[in-house]
Amino acid sequence: MEFSKIISVTGKPGLFQVISQSKNAIIVASLTDNKRMAINATQNVSLLENIAIYTYEEDIPLLNVFKAMYSKTEGKEAISHKESGKKLEAFFAEAIPNYDDERVYTSNIKKVIQWFNLLVKFGMDFSKIEETSEETTEEA
Repeated sequence: MEFSKIISVTGKPGLFQVISQSKNAIIVASLTDNKRMAINATQNVSLLENIAIYTYEEDIPLLNVFKAMYSKTEGKEAISHKESGKKLEAFFAEAIPNYDDERVYTSNIKKVIQWFNLLVKFGMDFSKIEETSEETTEEA
């Protein structure tokens, strides 16, 4: 599984891996149940590699956030995304100490932790992933 092929689809829970692309749709497989479906051009799709987290210095790509979380948890799943907001913020602050807490909301942290746990459960090893490109990033 390549990190560069993992997407989030607005309105659909979980994460998806891009399998193929047609003229009018993207064929994806859900990471949770491996069901395949077509995502048409009108649906809002975000590549995880294009998402970044605000910090006080510069925006950090989501892959780097996941790598920091991976080393903090020693390759295991993080705390549940259903924990209290304070616990989620405390965990996130340990992994990314300089994140901008005025622009990164608890709901963003919850989603990042949920995605991280899903990818770790699926077997992704963030210590072996290299950044593929320096493209413009979408702010989270």
